[in-house]
Amino acid sequence: MTATAAAPTTSARRRSRTGGPEDGSKLLENVLGWTLVVVIAMFVTQLGLM
Repeated sequence: MTATAAAPTTSARRRSRTGGPEDGSKLLENVLGWTLVVVIAMFVTQLGLM
């Protein structure tokens, strides 16, 4: 593969990335996500929807 053939692939990967800045740690995001799941489950249970 030549350098010119590899260039579009590299630039396409850079452009296709979405999302916010990378902080490296996903621990807080996971904890908040599971907390949200538990809160919604408690809310649904209190309303008697399940």
